Amino acid sequence: MEETKEGNGQEQIKTSSDSVIVIHDDPVMQSALDAISILGKQGEIAFRAKGNSIPNAVAVANIITENIMKGNSKIIKITVNSEPIRELGRALSNIEIIIQKI
Repeated sequence: MEETKEGNGQEQIKTSSDSVIVIHDDPVMQSALDAISILGKQGEIAFRAKGNSIPNAVAVANIITENIMKGNSKIIKITVNSEPIRELGRALSNIEIIIQKI
């Protein structure tokens, strides 16, 4: 697995079968436009986010599937999970949204 850091704060992790963008507090429209080029090349993209960045990941997925590529893409899988943070005594939620070009 190869990991690269984009200049705008996004981490992009590429595997052999798909591309993953880790969403942070970046502008959602910029993240959506960055993802469109990857989706066009790969045919499938996954967004991952943790904690307070989860709404941004959902917004990016909605912008792509409902606005930019309406009728040409669909969300094929959403995974929601959490991981314990012992130092804080609570759990950190995370999400993965997979979009496919159709």
